[in-house]
Amino acid sequence: MKYIEYLNSILNASKWSQERLAKELDVSFVTLNSWINNKSTPRLKAQARIEELYFSITGNLDISTEDLYSIFKKATAINVTAKKIITNKDILDKLSLYLTYNTNTIEGSTMTLADVNDVIFDNKVLSNRTAIEQLEAKNHQSVLLWIIDQLTNNKFELDIEIIKSIHLRLMNGIVSDAGVYRNHTVRIQGSRTTVANYLKIPDLMDDLVLDVKNKKLDTIVNMTNFHSKFEKIHPFSDGNGRTGRLILLIMALKSNLVPPIILKEKKYAYYKYLEAAQMDDNIIPLQYFIASSIIYTQELLGL
Repeated sequence: MKYIEYLNSILNASKWSQERLAKELDVSFVTLNSWINNKSTPRLKAQARIEELYFSITGNLDISTEDLYSIFKKATAINVTAKKIITNKDILDKLSLYLTYNTNTIEGSTMTLADVNDVIFDNKVLSNRTAIEQLEAKNHQSVLLWIIDQLTNNKFELDIEIIKSIHLRLMNGIVSDAGVYRNHTVRIQGSRTTVANYLKIPDLMDDLVLDVKNKKLDTIVNMTNFHSKFEKIHPFSDGNGRTGRLILLIMALKSNLVPPIILKEKKYAYYKYLEAAQMDDNIIPLQYFIASSIIYTQELLGL
């Protein structure tokens, strides 16, 4: 019966329809529905596919060093520059669309991929989506383009003012304190992670940025460490996830790596990995996840 639990967990975590899940498993809807309702049993190969997809969507905290090395090698095999992205319309548009769609959906936006396309490329005003959701999409595309333009300057460095500027542009018109550290206590709903005391945020952020500059680590390791600590500090009242994922893009492109797009379907796994890194000092699953997300972007952009 484990495979039925796996299938239901995948549907719950990914928010996919049964039709979409059937497509992911390369079976018919009728076959999948029969499995879910315990009217038939998947063959061993199908059970293996179900288990693989289950751990991909819900998270796997048991990653071997061999698997980590292998995926790091794949993720770092392809180099790309900000200049290459900004001068290739197809690549830039795909990155803008998929990153904007996935990062905002992770934070609760109900806009579809087609909705985001209409808003950011055709400047349409959608009557069936909220004004805030549409502004979130426009702001995200705008700050993404600004970041990539900044990255074409080889002297560009990630610092506190850049981070605040990203947040300001991202959350302009959405929150009243855009670009300003929070001055109150917050909690991450559904997480064990306790975020930083707001009085300590300026010092913690200064130390975090300085730490990244001083450490000569593998880029993906550096990205993972920064992202885990940034999200635990939670420096802003809102928009920390989206800001943090844009910083991942900066760190990747600064090292000529393809930026990771974290898929909305893997939100559950993403949060599990963040919590494991922040609360249990288990950073390897998050490293593996970010490397996997880089590979996804490589394939999406045709690099």
